[in-house]
Amino acid sequence: MTTRRGIRRRFRRVRAGAALLVVLASAAVIWLFAESRAESARAGVRREAAETLAVQRETLTGILDKYRLLPALLARQADVADLFAADPGNEAARRARLKAREVASLSGAKDIAFLRPDGTALASARALFFEAPHERSALIEAVRQGRLGRAAISLDSDERAYAFASGVRRSDALLGIVVVYVGFDVIEATWSLSTNPIFVTDPAGTIFLTNQPEWRLAPLSSVAEGEAPQRRFRVAGQAIPFIDLARDLPLLDWRLHVLADARPVEQARLAGAMIAALAALLVAAGVALVLSRRERMVLARRAERVAGLRLERLVRDRTRALNATNRSLSTEIGERRQAEERLRKAQADLVQTAKLAALGQMSAALSHEFNQPLAAIGTYAENAGQFLARGRGDLAAENLTRIGAMVERMAELSRTLLSFARKPGTSNVAVSLGAVLDEAMILVRPRARKAGILIEVDERLRGLAVLGGRTRLSQIFVNLANNAIDALADRPQPTLRIGLETAEGGVVVLVADNGPGIAAEIRDSVFEPFFSTKEAGAGIGIGLSIAYSIARDCGGSLELRDSPAGGCVLAVRLVAAADAREAAE
Repeated sequence: MTTRRGIRRRFRRVRAGAALLVVLASAAVIWLFAESRAESARAGVRREAAETLAVQRETLTGILDKYRLLPALLARQADVADLFAADPGNEAARRARLKAREVASLSGAKDIAFLRPDGTALASARALFFEAPHERSALIEAVRQGRLGRAAISLDSDERAYAFASGVRRSDALLGIVVVYVGFDVIEATWSLSTNPIFVTDPAGTIFLTNQPEWRLAPLSSVAEGEAPQRRFRVAGQAIPFIDLARDLPLLDWRLHVLADARPVEQARLAGAMIAALAALLVAAGVALVLSRRERMVLARRAERVAGLRLERLVRDRTRALNATNRSLSTEIGERRQAEERLRKAQADLVQTAKLAALGQMSAALSHEFNQPLAAIGTYAENAGQFLARGRGDLAAENLTRIGAMVERMAELSRTLLSFARKPGTSNVAVSLGAVLDEAMILVRPRARKAGILIEVDERLRGLAVLGGRTRLSQIFVNLANNAIDALADRPQPTLRIGLETAEGGVVVLVADNGPGIAAEIRDSVFEPFFSTKEAGAGIGIGLSIAYSIARDCGGSLELRDSPAGGCVLAVRLVAAADAREAAE
């Protein structure tokens, strides 16, 4: 039987051979895939540049074709010939200048010039190229030979044009020369919108037109390095690789170039190499994993005979331990579920306790509210008896009506207390915000009146409906109002305002007071349970926490805001019932 050491030695030789094979194959695949990606990127770049080149070639040729025939047409007009046949003088020059301006305005040419046979200027529309008579020699020579004269004219990098010239003849006698200068401002302005550098070179290799201002009238050799189709050009002081696509313009004896950035090609090659390298790495890892698993399998089969009984015993012991662990986990899960149920019940009881505590705080003020109607009922009943004894039934009926109103007032107080004391439901329905605030105010106004606190409620709140439970929402405003009443004790002109804030996506109710406010260092803790700034025995610190939880359960929120005028501002955001219906639909 082969020993463990022999098995490992054999697999080491196999791994070395597999590693060499994977390295060689990976190198070939990486090179092929990188070149494939680079060629694909290069084809895309060349295709886009070729489209741009074709469009710009047609555009440039079309513009020049438009003006190529204009000199010949002007030379055949009788009024143009008359300009040269007239006696030389200021009047002839004036008429020629007017004619030149008219033609330039109608044709859109950069300039129109009328030259005498000796090359001197008769008139020009804009006199842009009068300062360069040496540029007109080729034009005049071509006209004298009976051909269409044409030449590129450049005074500087800003004043450049292409000139077409035709002779004005009568009876084979040359009377003068008509020159049309074609500007390229529009062409260069259009090229400047392209991300690709575009330029035109003349037979001498000078860049005549371009969307790169620093290249104008510069030799191509001064801005380019290397040979086409891929070479480096200096742009903004940097040598950047470009793919140079060019087309000849036979009419002008020019060559149009469009440069495409070659950096994406290198990036595609690098990305392809990285992808292939990653794939090769994954293949190598897979091969190593397969060999490793095969080695482990062989070693495991050899060791299986020796360690069979020990493995079975180990599995049996581990199974027993797992079963015990599972039983322990099941018991722990049950205990945690019971703890969660007790926690939820304790939270619900805590909310109810807080409500009862609030009722206890309001009991003194409410007892005064009950005592007043009871005293009034006694008085009205005694008066009614006396009126009946005197036969004044109308006055007795009026007193009985007042007694009924007092009884109804006491019944409303009792219903509100009973409703507030019951445990609320958890379903959210459309509730009138006005009814919620009326119920809350019934419970807090007696205490506020006793403390001399003015409560102002915005009437716009009465026309709104929100999503929630009536009792739970009332508890929010009761808790906030009671906290404000506690804060306003011994304050001058204490006021509690409940207003409406305009907001999108809900209803925001602002509960603001002019009390001392909340210190900045405890603002982050006010909504935590059992946090209170009151004296010991004055409260247990769960009012704001309960209001915060109820607002969250109703789909809203409760936040503390800064008040420029001082005091405390609590914003209760609730879901508008109309928005909830639209969302459901």
